[in-house]
Amino acid sequence: MDRRKFLKTSALGGSAAAATTLAAPAYAQGKRTLTMVTSWGRGLAGVFDSAQRCADSITAMSDGNLTVDIKAAGELVGAFEVFDAVSSGQADMYHAADYYFVGQHPGYAFFTAVPFGMTAQELVNWYYFDGGMELHDELGQIFGLKSFLAGNTGAQAGGWYSKEINSPEDFNGLKFRMPGLGGKALGKLGASVQNIPGSEVYQALSSGAIDGTEWIGPWADEKAGFQEITKIYYTAGFHEPGAGLSLATNRDVFESLSPAHQKIIEIAAGEAHQWNLAQFLANNGAALQRLQAGGVKVMEFPDSVWDAFGQASQEVLAENMSDELFKKIHDSAMASMKASSSWLNMSSGVYTAQRDRVLG
Repeated sequence: MDRRKFLKTSALGGSAAAATTLAAPAYAQGKRTLTMVTSWGRGLAGVFDSAQRCADSITAMSDGNLTVDIKAAGELVGAFEVFDAVSSGQADMYHAADYYFVGQHPGYAFFTAVPFGMTAQELVNWYYFDGGMELHDELGQIFGLKSFLAGNTGAQAGGWYSKEINSPEDFNGLKFRMPGLGGKALGKLGASVQNIPGSEVYQALSSGAIDGTEWIGPWADEKAGFQEITKIYYTAGFHEPGAGLSLATNRDVFESLSPAHQKIIEIAAGEAHQWNLAQFLANNGAALQRLQAGGVKVMEFPDSVWDAFGQASQEVLAENMSDELFKKIHDSAMASMKASSSWLNMSSGVYTAQRDRVLG
């Protein structure tokens, strides 16, 4: 039995239970302010923008009847405390990367990214047409949340390093910032992996507390200033090929809203996802040129490192397969990815390769 439904039904009392017809659901009336906590420092390029986009759209589409009071990381709760704050009712909604919350359930990784997982296009194919949204909701029901995809960084860079990476052994003892299951995979190569909020990464890198970090991609990384600390930059990473961001509302709060306001939250999240993906991808190319002009050395990992990434990633996924819901999400996502990638590779993949060859 669904615990939340049981409690709500019990609260009706005997007279309500005996009624032959039930009244229409009672929704909160009048203007309402929802508090959104985020995992992002205020103004953090791209990710905070996506949260702000959601907040502004909800307010605009509701004609101001829903106002979202957005809080940056640390203004109400810490960057990694937003999940518990919303689940417990301390705040109404959060904007974050759900892979920060694999401690609550490892299945949350799939709604941001898993190593050797889905690109941004493959992610939305799964989410909207192959059962991903329903699985996100199934996870949310456990924790009293109603969640939607609400941003995407596109493919993330391999990151900034204090030294070149020439073999898998170069990760041994390396202090590196990487969240999610990608971080767990890097740990299998001997790295000392740390999960640091985005607004604190620059200081950790500049002080030597970490030897390297991934963040997002050229535009957001340039804004963060990592090129001031090191000039070694790997542009392709294994860990987040299309990282989704999420907007999650406390489920009781969500269900107290009218159907129109519920739909506004859903549509605002979906629009922010596509807008945010375009924002990152539109800015990355020019930012990379500026970084290179400033002396940044753009590099690629050798095949031996990619092979090690792959083996470690498969081991991490396998370690979680005993969890029934994780396996269900994993199998669904991988089946969808395989179906999507076969066509994408034969169509747009071939086209872009030939276009670049013909046009030079």
